[in-house]
Amino acid sequence: MPVFTRLRQSSQPDIPEAGSETEQEEVRTEEAETPTPRSRLGHLLAWRTRHPRAARALHLATTALAAALVLGALLLPNTLPAVEPVSFTRIPAEAVIGAVVVLGLPRRPRLVAAVLYGLGLTALTAVNLLDMGFNEYLGRGFNAALDWDLLPDAQAYVGDTLGGGVATAAAVGAVVLVLLVAAVMVAATLRLAEVLARHRTRATQGALIAGTAWITCSALGLTLFGGPIASERGAGALRVHAQRTVDSLRDEAAFVKQAKADTFGNTPPEQLLPDLRGKDVIFTFIESYGRSAVEDPAIAPGVDRTLDTSTEVLTKAGFHARSGWLTSATFGGSSWLGHSTAMSGLWIDNQRRYRTVTAGDHLTLTKAFRKTGAWDTVGVMPGVQKGWPEEKWYGLDKLYDAFDLGYRGPKFSWSTMPDQYALEAFQRQVHGKKRDKPLMSFVILTSSHQPWAPLPKMVGWDELGDGKVFGPIQKAGNKAADVITDTTKSRAEYGRSIQYSVTSLTQWMERYGTDDTVLVFLGDHQPMARVSGIRASRDVPVSLVAKDPKVLEKISDWNWTEGLKPGPDAPVWRMDSFRDRFLKAYGSTPHPSGG
Repeated sequence: MPVFTRLRQSSQPDIPEAGSETEQEEVRTEEAETPTPRSRLGHLLAWRTRHPRAARALHLATTALAAALVLGALLLPNTLPAVEPVSFTRIPAEAVIGAVVVLGLPRRPRLVAAVLYGLGLTALTAVNLLDMGFNEYLGRGFNAALDWDLLPDAQAYVGDTLGGGVATAAAVGAVVLVLLVAAVMVAATLRLAEVLARHRTRATQGALIAGTAWITCSALGLTLFGGPIASERGAGALRVHAQRTVDSLRDEAAFVKQAKADTFGNTPPEQLLPDLRGKDVIFTFIESYGRSAVEDPAIAPGVDRTLDTSTEVLTKAGFHARSGWLTSATFGGSSWLGHSTAMSGLWIDNQRRYRTVTAGDHLTLTKAFRKTGAWDTVGVMPGVQKGWPEEKWYGLDKLYDAFDLGYRGPKFSWSTMPDQYALEAFQRQVHGKKRDKPLMSFVILTSSHQPWAPLPKMVGWDELGDGKVFGPIQKAGNKAADVITDTTKSRAEYGRSIQYSVTSLTQWMERYGTDDTVLVFLGDHQPMARVSGIRASRDVPVSLVAKDPKVLEKISDWNWTEGLKPGPDAPVWRMDSFRDRFLKAYGSTPHPSGG
């Protein structure tokens, strides 16, 4: 007790002699309100002395929490379905090695090692959380070499869907979360390093036992709850990410050479697409139109009815259709990768490849029409709300973006306008006008873009006007926040969105298509994994519609299914093969370039 008394006395600041008892009392009050660090330490030591059991319980609790945090970070899976209690019933090798290193170091190096270990756990936790997000939405893990460019797009999507305030809060929250995780992990590793050093003998024995147990379990292949007891999950995760980064950098170098080679790069204009001369050709992508929409029992019934009904409607109007499957280069998002893969004949499955190919002069299918000089080429992109330099790469004479279509109605979450309106504006401003040449159109429909709330509904085509008719429909629709967090609702609303987009497109074709209209429409990718499933394929439907029987005869050897709904046994091709198959089917002659 005298020791603590001296400590408290020595921690008191020098107080000038006061002139009265009142002044002395004021000084004592001010001191009590603003304790110095040394006085706080004295109070803590005094509290521990007065409450030894509580102090010991607090000490054990904080140590146990620190150990739980470290073990949890080392054993944390990288997919949400795997986050369950059994995943944490393992012996992590990284924990045993960390303990051995700490026990063998003097004080200062030990503290440095503990801080570095905590930062390493922060990095591991961050990549695991990113993996969870990417697997949940894109059906794949995070790629540190390629995916940082997607984060601004993700923030923009949140802003368009839930509002700018939510997007800003989410971005700030993510940064704060990382800093908080770093602070907590470093504090935890410093705490454990202190405890291990204080109880060096028992800690050494414990590390020896844990190491022996790990080696034994590893050698014998012992498992518990379906997984190995001896774990190296943390090191393995970092190793996978490192290898993924190295492979991505190597792939980029190889793709640069690949993109320079082109089967039709030197084909003269007169030898491109001779069998489609005089036809108005429309390539249309329906957002997130994937195989799950046609085959998933929870989604397909409504979509299949729409496809069957639309097939009948088109048949009565004199049109016929053939359908198959394409395997997309992307999944759950990054639609532009699917668009560019189908049009370029190159497998463009990441942003680096996309930037590489769009910076070059590789022949796109759309550019092939322009190269002939026999078509005017236009793009209709209601989702484009800023400068779009890819317009030149696609070979478009004119681009109609979100601001060029005269829409004055409300946005539907991310989608700037309903598909029905976009198609009617396309007809009014482009397709319905007289011209000297036929038209090649590249149309991107957006109403089926996640989060699928609120959704537009079909209105009379003559009632569309400037789009204000959609105001009451938008107000009565579901809130994005209510749907995006509910898997069951997301699946149901996704199916409804595909029905709406297909109906809009096929009604437009019935209403405005002519004997010379050729429509190719397809999906860009499957919906996010939470809707389509983690193990869902990457296949998307593709259909070709025309009145002229000669157009369909050219693809008779493709063995596609009759109608708008591809059969389960219809051919499945990689999306990058579509360009060359289409060009060859309609009479184009290969003249390779580059390579």
